[in-house]
Amino acid sequence: MPEYLDITNWTRREVFEFFRTFDKPYFNIGARLDVTNLLALRNESQTFSPFLAYHYLALRMANEIEPFRYRLRGGKVLIHDVIHGGSTVLLPNESIALAYFDYDEDFGRFAQGASQAMATVRSGDGTFRPKQDDDAVIHFTTLPWISFTSFSHARNWGREDSVPKIAFGKFATENKRVLLPISVEVHHALMDGLHAGLFLGRLEEALLTPAPYLGFESSGARQANVGQTKKV
Repeated sequence: MPEYLDITNWTRREVFEFFRTFDKPYFNIGARLDVTNLLALRNESQTFSPFLAYHYLALRMANEIEPFRYRLRGGKVLIHDVIHGGSTVLLPNESIALAYFDYDEDFGRFAQGASQAMATVRSGDGTFRPKQDDDAVIHFTTLPWISFTSFSHARNWGREDSVPKIAFGKFATENKRVLLPISVEVHHALMDGLHAGLFLGRLEEALLTPAPYLGFESSGARQANVGQTKKV
């Protein structure tokens, strides 16, 4: 069950109190993560979508890092046990809708559920239905047309919005490696650069060695990683 954080004895109490009343309390970090090995594994197996894989890995790392499960509640901090995903979906008429999907540690079950959720939205009536009463999520979006270097999200200043927002961009090739732009935007009252950096570092590690996370074994992907240096 979700429970509230003991703010009185929280080592970040003063930082929390300082940032939570800001007009714009969010900070954003942009990076490019190496997905060469993920795509190599996909070419070997021919059984999964890289799009679903990097969403799964991002959601998995967010669940493993506690501050990504913190949410503001009237000046208090609620700790969710598990957070799920919500993503924009491009419709045939070039409008967008929202699909929500549950986190599952098993990638196969996650991918099946997320695929079904997105297919249902694409074949539906096109109504834009945000879940404003459920913040046990990460808000995802993807811009497959742009290999962006920065990104800024729309925010409602009148609401106590503390949901992390993650954007993915267009693959770019550099020095024979394939890079994925990512933007991570979080509430500074709930976490610092340390936590965002930890998230990106763990996600980068998972993308460099995706097979065990996704339930595969891959010699080709492992060989592709030889001699590569991790960078965030």
